[in-house]
Amino acid sequence: MAGHVTEVLTPARDAQAGLPTTQLSLTRVGVTGVEKVLRVKVNSDEELYYAELECLVDLNPQQAGVHMSRFEEVFNEAIDEVVLGEAFKSEVLAAHIAARVRERQEGMRAEVTIAARYPETVPAPVSRLPTQELYTLFGTAVSSERGTRTLTGVQAQGMTACPCAQGLVSDHARERLAAKGLEPALIDDVLEAVPIATHNQRGIARLYVGRPEGSDVDVDARDLVRIAEQSMSSEIYELMKRSDELAVVEKAHAQPRFVEDCVREMIRRVVESYPELDDNGFVCARQENLETIHRHSVVAERTGLLGEIRAELDSGEHSRHHLTMREWLEAPCAS
Repeated sequence: MAGHVTEVLTPARDAQAGLPTTQLSLTRVGVTGVEKVLRVKVNSDEELYYAELECLVDLNPQQAGVHMSRFEEVFNEAIDEVVLGEAFKSEVLAAHIAARVRERQEGMRAEVTIAARYPETVPAPVSRLPTQELYTLFGTAVSSERGTRTLTGVQAQGMTACPCAQGLVSDHARERLAAKGLEPALIDDVLEAVPIATHNQRGIARLYVGRPEGSDVDVDARDLVRIAEQSMSSEIYELMKRSDELAVVEKAHAQPRFVEDCVREMIRRVVESYPELDDNGFVCARQENLETIHRHSVVAERTGLLGEIRAELDSGEHSRHHLTMREWLEAPCAS
């Protein structure tokens, strides 16, 4: 019918703001699996990436529910104003959204997590052919009355070579060479010159660095990617010539590492890379190796405050408690 105007209905009452039957506060309520296109800053350029967002807020005992539409409103506002305008890093965008959601939902605490896939063009080790590698970038922020703390995280892949199997192969080779009459000194020279066989794994590393409220230390996700990759036996590349394959295989076999070694290397490199980050900063390193001679995979992880990790590196004494990521995100501000 010409000239007909669709009437927008206004709810007679705000059901979410009503009193619940059971008056009990909830730790986290919100939305997850929200897909958006974000503009991420990489090497001073701005590119679009697909990202998945999760946004959660606490709920007081006198409120039946959160206003779900407000999450979407805040997402769109933040992406339009922050991402398209200034290309914030993911953890900065997460902090911006968390502060807005906390205010809009009238909560005491809001948490936002962003996971985005982003490409980076890197040269192959010998041919220098440019190859596009995909990484996952994580940004988490918690906004509360004491301020905002953020986590910057990455996921990267690499290659590891098993030290145990390599040692067994080396010992067996030494016995066979001795049986052929070679002198021990010559055997040493041969085994040092020739890469020793072992089984390999494709490793998946996750590395997070957290900044407490008030910290102005810059944590660059690209630096974390490099730390994660360099903590394995070798980096891997999507496009390689034969010379690149040779370089990768020889490098991996020259520095065999257990899954545990990779985690310890990541932690050590973070501590050395961020001396200005105070002891209340947080680090989480996780390595999963996809085994080739077993049907299972292996995993190792270390979490904790930078202060307790620095102390353990200096003393060698086992820390009594490894603070978890959840504990750090929810911890009260240090006095």
